[in-house]
Amino acid sequence: MSAEIVRTHTADLYDAHVLQNYGRAPLTLVRGRGAKVWDDEGKGFLDFTSGIAVSALGHCHPHWVETVQKQAGELIHVSNLFRNPNQGELARRLVQRAGPGRVFFCNSGAEANEGLLKLARLHGMRKGSGEEGKCFKVLCAENAFHGRTFGGMSATPQEKIQGRFRPLVPGFAFGRLNDLQSFADLIDDQTAAIFVETIQGEGGVNPATPKFLRGLRALCSKHNLLLMLDEVQCGAGRTGKFFAFEHADVRPDAIGMAKGLGGGFPIGAIWIGETSAELFKPGSHGTTFGGTPLACAAALAVLDIIEKEKLLEHVTRESVTWHAQLRSLVEQYPEHLVGIRGSGFMVGLQMRADAAGWVAALREAGLLVPMAGGNVVRMLPPLNATAAELMQAVTIFADVLKAKKIA
Repeated sequence: MSAEIVRTHTADLYDAHVLQNYGRAPLTLVRGRGAKVWDDEGKGFLDFTSGIAVSALGHCHPHWVETVQKQAGELIHVSNLFRNPNQGELARRLVQRAGPGRVFFCNSGAEANEGLLKLARLHGMRKGSGEEGKCFKVLCAENAFHGRTFGGMSATPQEKIQGRFRPLVPGFAFGRLNDLQSFADLIDDQTAAIFVETIQGEGGVNPATPKFLRGLRALCSKHNLLLMLDEVQCGAGRTGKFFAFEHADVRPDAIGMAKGLGGGFPIGAIWIGETSAELFKPGSHGTTFGGTPLACAAALAVLDIIEKEKLLEHVTRESVTWHAQLRSLVEQYPEHLVGIRGSGFMVGLQMRADAAGWVAALREAGLLVPMAGGNVVRMLPPLNATAAELMQAVTIFADVLKAKKIA
């Protein structure tokens, strides 16, 4: 079957049978290796979308592939009515990184965040002497994104997310990121937790400052609130630390994880500190597919590779030069670029106009990137992207900016 027939057939199948809830690019990807992908016409692209921070090791890392293939031939799924070795080992290694506590495994970031919201309710009951509904408010940040479940949407104050789905879950209030007083002013006797992204992803790549995170920690300790951090996108090494909050030297009470943790295989997790882990009793939460031998094998392979290839050090080292190169683009093309922000291999370039056109132009030039917050071009290279690949992305962006400047 020719590439043209395959391409047309795939487009027809999507048009006829796939729900139209995405604004998909007219691009069919069929193969990937490292930081590169190829479409059905054989055209190669530098992939700095990374599945929206999922493909932390790029595509088809040999050790990851070998591990997943081996596990698939031994045992793929058992229910959580039984133990499996990979889940226990993965929990141990995550606790080793996060601190004393316990881990629950699920399948996605939305599920992880939903588990954290349930934890907040349980803590609220504990704080309110077991009275349901007395203490249930969760404080989140403006421009946040915590998923598309009803709990996640309710914690996400964006009209494009919440619109047409109201009434939402009650009990959420919103402060301004990096404005500690705006959060302090919202605390009352109904407040159970503060829940923020360490770096807002979909909202525009907006990092919480170390000072702000330390301030939230102090507020939570003072008022007996849980500090819950959403590290779904910014965690698993993306900033040069395994958890982005490590840059602020704080310890949260609970963490949501997903995306890069599985390197491409669906997995989510929540870590809960030891003072609150006992709040979940048998029957209070569960999942059919969470923590399977195969999912945990994939995540263990990611941790192995991060450690063996020293990818945290790699991200820390290479991001210095890369960020400097990107800042030079801001200086060269101020008519198009406002600035850059982010950390490590999670960067947002704020444009002076809507980012959609820029994302399309970059795609045509061979660089795949997502947008964020309307006017931000997001760059999410795999953690093992080379210095040459990072420079290639800068060069492509410069060429596109130059062409727009001439036009």
